[in-house]
Amino acid sequence: MPRSSSGLALFIFGLILLVSTPLMGGSNGPAFFSIPNTLELRANGSSLVEEASQAPSPKSTQDADKAEIGTAGNGSSGSGMPEGILVAQILLLLILGRLLGEGMQRIGQPALMGMLLSGIILGPSLFGWVWPQAQHFIFPDDEGQKGMIDGLSQVGILLLLMLTGMETDLKLVRKSGWAAGVIALCGIAFPFTCGFLLGQYGPGAMFGGEHGGNLATSLFLGTALSISSIKIVAMVVREMDFMRRDLGQIIVATAIMEDTAGWVIIAIIFGITGVDGGGSGAGHFDVVKLAETVGGVALFLTFCFTLGRRMVFSAIRWANDTFRSDFPVITMILVIMGSFALITQVLGVRTVLGAFMAGVLIGESPILTEHIESQLRGMITAFFMPIFFGMSGLSADLTILKDPKIALLTGLLVAIASVGKFSGAFVGSMLGRRTWREGVALGCAMNARGSTEVIVASIGLSMGALTQDLYTMIVTMAVITTMAMPPMLRAALRGLPMSKEEEVRMEHEAMDQKGFLPRLERLLLAADGSVVGRMAARLAGLLAGAQGMPVTILELDAYAEHVQMDGPTADQYADQKHERIAPEEKEDQEDKVTKNEPGKAGHIEQDGYTDSEHKEMTGAKSKVRKLKELDTNPLANEVRAGAETSAAKMIADEAEPDPDKVHLTVRVPVDEAADVLKDEARKGYDLMFVAVEGGVEKDGAIASKVSRLSAGFAGPLIVLANAGDKVDRLTGSSRLLLPVNGSPQSRRGAEVAFALARGTGAHVHTLFVSQDEGRSSTRLREERILKEMAELGDRYGVSVTTNISPRTTSSAAILKEAKRNYAMVVMGVSARPGEELFFGSTAANVLKSLDKPILFLAS
Repeated sequence: MPRSSSGLALFIFGLILLVSTPLMGGSNGPAFFSIPNTLELRANGSSLVEEASQAPSPKSTQDADKAEIGTAGNGSSGSGMPEGILVAQILLLLILGRLLGEGMQRIGQPALMGMLLSGIILGPSLFGWVWPQAQHFIFPDDEGQKGMIDGLSQVGILLLLMLTGMETDLKLVRKSGWAAGVIALCGIAFPFTCGFLLGQYGPGAMFGGEHGGNLATSLFLGTALSISSIKIVAMVVREMDFMRRDLGQIIVATAIMEDTAGWVIIAIIFGITGVDGGGSGAGHFDVVKLAETVGGVALFLTFCFTLGRRMVFSAIRWANDTFRSDFPVITMILVIMGSFALITQVLGVRTVLGAFMAGVLIGESPILTEHIESQLRGMITAFFMPIFFGMSGLSADLTILKDPKIALLTGLLVAIASVGKFSGAFVGSMLGRRTWREGVALGCAMNARGSTEVIVASIGLSMGALTQDLYTMIVTMAVITTMAMPPMLRAALRGLPMSKEEEVRMEHEAMDQKGFLPRLERLLLAADGSVVGRMAARLAGLLAGAQGMPVTILELDAYAEHVQMDGPTADQYADQKHERIAPEEKEDQEDKVTKNEPGKAGHIEQDGYTDSEHKEMTGAKSKVRKLKELDTNPLANEVRAGAETSAAKMIADEAEPDPDKVHLTVRVPVDEAADVLKDEARKGYDLMFVAVEGGVEKDGAIASKVSRLSAGFAGPLIVLANAGDKVDRLTGSSRLLLPVNGSPQSRRGAEVAFALARGTGAHVHTLFVSQDEGRSSTRLREERILKEMAELGDRYGVSVTTNISPRTTSSAAILKEAKRNYAMVVMGVSARPGEELFFGSTAANVLKSLDKPILFLAS
């Protein structure tokens, strides 16, 4: 860290101790370099430091402590000392953890290592060794005081597990297939066996006895040696620009599998051993418990990946769409996490598996994933993570390494862990038919334990399965292997060649990262039952089916009194359908996430709404159509038909992930449609599609009713006009005209045209039109733009031709070309300021003079 940062850390550290001095009883601050054994901090003739560091034995003292500490946290304790100590603990862990984390990150190490080291420094390893009285006062052994900070730490574990689950990309796991599966299996089996045998037959000094550990200890030790940290692995893979390489995806997928398997193993260990919360550590094998636990875990996982997935998605959407107060989705996510944790607790496998699986399902939700993660990640990483890892470091006493025997055993543990993990991953990579260089990289990558290891060790310590010394050894092993992994993996990945197929795929995926459509998550269609409305529904289905987007249809010309409100809802209908309607290729790793480490691509933020704002609703009412109406509903049928068409194209492409299904909801306005649409738009849609009969005036202006409908939506808008007298079915013989000028708006329009063409097999003709109405323009720029369009068309697998318009106005060039045989014109435009919807003079002239379907994408 820079000198200024170090100075600041020392200043704040000293300030906290100085402020704490009156609480410790001293009228004068203690000298920092006083001999610890002679330090006395007295108030009213007694040493409060010594009293705070000793467990109260007389009953009167216990009652007094309960009277004072029992009310801590509500601001009502008599002296306020428990609350003050708690605040001092939090400040020290936050500040020192953040500064050391920053320093670690600047030298190429994960920030969480700095947070763990902050706890080690503040614990008996350094602070308690240099100044034991002060350390015991700020971090006392008193159960009541420890319970306050431990409670925050335990909440932090659940939140960290949920966040880890949200970053678990199951699509990547499925895509990686056999190679990642066999590597993960060997990568777990080898080190687990080594750890279990070490626990059963290892030296007694490692377990605090004369012989090896019991069953619970052996199982925990095996798990600790076999688990990997997805966070650390993904950090290095991303840094080396390998996230989208084949090897990078296998590495990350393997880490995800091992991480997930590790939590399932931990859950089973809880159930089959007699470890109790009191720390007895008496673990004994029980066949009945084994059957109950495995059955409970299997039942829970089955529930998660079937009904649970739909329930989580429906709950998130319901909270987002129903509540108007601040952060309702975050509250719902925390409720889901808590509920899942309680379910697994009732099953006898503790809360860790429930919290992790809740995160997996939340991350799989097709809406608001990036929005949710960005809001949750801040509080978890800024507050709960430093507290948890700091407390984990506090529990480790590195002074035991002064004993040569303990130091030697710790070195042995590190060696066994490293060799077992490396060997397992390397053998698995050979069985998975990877090269030996890739096997070396996989062996290096899987050797990082990181946060996952610390969580496992902390759970084992709290359950009594691990002794204090063994816990310290495991934490030391986690620190050493985690810090050794990044430079080793960087060296292993450097210089690995790239195949031609891999190079082409990465170019395509780089386009997706900059794209507009791959980031969409939810679509709103406002249409009537006219020809233009039904054609818009078909086109919306083509977009939604390839993206896996949930679609809400606002049926503008229906009468609410005709809606039957009994029977299954539209959402339930979508869940009951067995046809597969779904997604266009979508980049799910890069972040939050990402993703960040592997995660999900986020939705496009709307300027008019975030979850942190109050949703000012008009209160306009609408009703949801029921199951028996959907089969005969023309708009629903058109959306479904378009989605099935585009999904079939995706299924036929082996390079694309299998499609998910589209959730379809049809709403009928009871009140004014514009008000209903305004309220609906505030629920977090990424794209709105508007199509009504008579949507264009004779002079080419957008009709006022379309302007009113779109006024409440702040995101990208699609308007379909001039559908003619029939719903034109785009086919393989259809041609689309795509005018472009190099602007971001025209590129977005091009993505929409190519997506429609991919779903139907239509041909796209790209026409460059000048932005400056025929004035000077360089030929080089025109060719560059058309080349980009050709590459984008190739990405979508669409047949593309290009042409440069003659020097004339944009509208004249478009109208001249449109006289040829085109089924539709697709234009990316800008919505101009004003009360009425206006896309510019070029769009108005085209609307006025062209009697063909025209699709405008306005942003």
